Amino acid sequence: MARYTGADCKRCRREKVKLFLKGSKCDGPKCPIESRPYPPGQHGRARSKDSEYLLQMREKQKCARIYGVLEKQFRGYYEEANRLQGKTGENLLVLLETRLDNVVFRAGFAKSRDMARQLVRHGHFLVNGKSVNIPSFRTTPMDIIDVVPASLDTTPFIVASAELGEKTVPAWMEVVGSKMRILVHAVPTRPIIDTQVQEQLIVELYSK
Repeated sequence: MARYTGADCKRCRREKVKLFLKGSKCDGPKCPIESRPYPPGQHGRARSKDSEYLLQMREKQKCARIYGVLEKQFRGYYEEANRLQGKTGENLLVLLETRLDNVVFRAGFAKSRDMARQLVRHGHFLVNGKSVNIPSFRTTPMDIIDVVPASLDTTPFIVASAELGEKTVPAWMEVVGSKMRILVHAVPTRPIIDTQVQEQLIVELYSK
């Protein structure tokens, strides 16, 4: 399966904004974007004229990198969002937000979406009592997500349990810390999705 294996911090520098791809490192003084707030590469400091197409492309790249999906999968999400009722851009963000790996990350069970994706792939979660190891699995209202009992004593979940409450959980889900359980109450709406993306630019890019 195709996946990005390069340096995550270069991606933040390319977008000139923190994408929070490295967990706690992004909040500390060692974050490279703090000391080098310009794109990587030999011409990173050179001034460039941002065309309309470039702005649209960068916004699409930023959104895809935040959620950890590659181009083919991202386009698939866009085409599905375009078929749904409502605004395509908002539908796109809702589809990305309801991925299982994102739900695990939002709940505070992982420090980054990459870590959440790895935990899901390794089979550490049950959705409505059934084992699910597909990061892109679509969660729906009334879903109950539990950590596999045998995994509760492993380091990632011991740390996550100790740190629960330090991270704000979105209003559309609930975390039951005593059971290491996530309850999905509703489909998220754009006003409560805090991802800093101008989704209209993505729609304009794909509409050409």
